[in-house]
Amino acid sequence: MKLVFVENNRPVTDSLTVAETFGKDHSRVMRDIRELGCSEVFRVGNFAESVYLNQQGRETPKFLMTEQGFALLAMGYTGKKAMSFKEQYILEFDNLRIQLSNKVEVMSERKALIQSLKLTAELADEVEEIKDLTQANSQRIFELEAKVDEQITLDSGDQRKVQKVVARKIYSIEVDNKQRSQLFRQLHREIKDRWAVPSYKDIRKHELDGLMNYIEAWRPIAT
Repeated sequence: MKLVFVENNRPVTDSLTVAETFGKDHSRVMRDIRELGCSEVFRVGNFAESVYLNQQGRETPKFLMTEQGFALLAMGYTGKKAMSFKEQYILEFDNLRIQLSNKVEVMSERKALIQSLKLTAELADEVEEIKDLTQANSQRIFELEAKVDEQITLDSGDQRKVQKVVARKIYSIEVDNKQRSQLFRQLHREIKDRWAVPSYKDIRKHELDGLMNYIEAWRPIAT
């Protein structure tokens, strides 16, 4: 519950708030204020009659009061709980006075709620924009990674695998060493022609499985 608010650029509270805080009837608080017996100068400077709409929608009198007015009124309210409430009022008066002296805008509860809802809506829009941007960037990253993967050629380990598969294939076909040399040259030439590379080490990594299948199924051309 907000105990202190701004009225005419001054931190004030009212008799309704005091009554609710201290658990008293509002009529009793109004009577206490009228019976304070303070000077006319003090009363005019620190208490102001105002009105509020009651549950029946009728204008009903209440008092607005400054920090000094509240302090004078609260002197008559004693007890442990009353002291706790007094401390809360003092803190809120101090905080509000500091905000006003620093020219910090002090919003009403309604304005604060509207501002909060506005910020929430703006934040939701920003989150949605970030989500869209993240999705777009993720797609770009995925496409970039795919392009990079397409450009990566066989590393030394892949090259040894290819050499072993080529050797195993040739040795399974031909027993004569001289004929094997010719088959090696023939297979290497066909690989370079088929993949349009100067050497099978320039074949792209994502094409390795296709290369292996090609070698396994390869048959020499009869000369």
